[in-house]
Amino acid sequence: MAHGAGGRATQTLIEAVFLDAFRNPLLEPLEDGAVIQVPAFTAPGGACARLAFTTDSYVVSPLFFPGGDIGDLAVNGTVNDLAVCGARPLYLSAGFVLEEGFPVEDLRRVAASMARAAAAAGVAIVTGDTKVVQRGKADGCYVTTAGVGLLDRDTRLGVARARPGDAVLVSGPIGEHGVTIMLARGELDIEADVTSDTAPLNGLITALLQATGAVRCLRDATRGGVATILNEIARASGVAVVVDEDAVPVRPDVRGACELLGIDPLYVACEGRVVVVVAGEAAEEALAALRGHPLGAGAAIIGRVAADPPGLVLLRTAFGGTRIVDVLVGDPLPRIC
Repeated sequence: MAHGAGGRATQTLIEAVFLDAFRNPLLEPLEDGAVIQVPAFTAPGGACARLAFTTDSYVVSPLFFPGGDIGDLAVNGTVNDLAVCGARPLYLSAGFVLEEGFPVEDLRRVAASMARAAAAAGVAIVTGDTKVVQRGKADGCYVTTAGVGLLDRDTRLGVARARPGDAVLVSGPIGEHGVTIMLARGELDIEADVTSDTAPLNGLITALLQATGAVRCLRDATRGGVATILNEIARASGVAVVVDEDAVPVRPDVRGACELLGIDPLYVACEGRVVVVVAGEAAEEALAALRGHPLGAGAAIIGRVAADPPGLVLLRTAFGGTRIVDVLVGDPLPRIC
């Protein structure tokens, strides 16, 4: 299970098996999507269109949870993976693996949810596939989505582009989705008024990119949470990321649930939050752009990029100390997306 949880075990599996087998320049950055050049033969001078392409699978348990379900999660997740590449999401595919006996009415709910999410994000689901497996060979319903988006501007983003002096922002309170899923499973005697933050981030990201051209990196903090994203940035860029614990937005009910579970909110998945690295002088401009959008009202500057120690994420704690925030081997909350 750790190999699918988004932590160090997942990274090791991807690099040792998939990257080794499929290695090519488009895959090697290991971003949320690949940016590809497509010849636009009707354009003067043989110009090329730049597209972003991504795919993801969803195995969340339970399928329906406060604030969302596997359907809108699948659409929003793929839209967000395109948006953090700097692309305008356009078209999605949807593949379904259904277990024998899965209620058709539940499938209708999932499909309706996907349709609403696609309409809200301004994308169309244009192709797909359906498979049915024997009872006991799946867990009700799995969904795989792929997406294509157009890069309208010459934006170059990536985890390897952070530089000392840059600012690190997050678009809102973290950890809501992961905690919601854990509580929805009913395995713990914990009550909290928490709902998933699943949402399409393309409108928010467009507003940010229109406001400033100083954005270095965008990543949506899903499996492994904000901590894993920051470690990917630190390692890929050869920099240190220093985070102020008091600056990280966490809702009290989420923080309370995490304390009871013994989990650091920095490692808990979000499905509607983006981590932003921007040139230091543009930090306030970026923050204002995020807060000007409904999905970014709770945005905050949570840290800075430093030169040393390279490859590490450091947390300045509320008690005045500093500790290393490493990547977990697995994830304390499996099957959250």
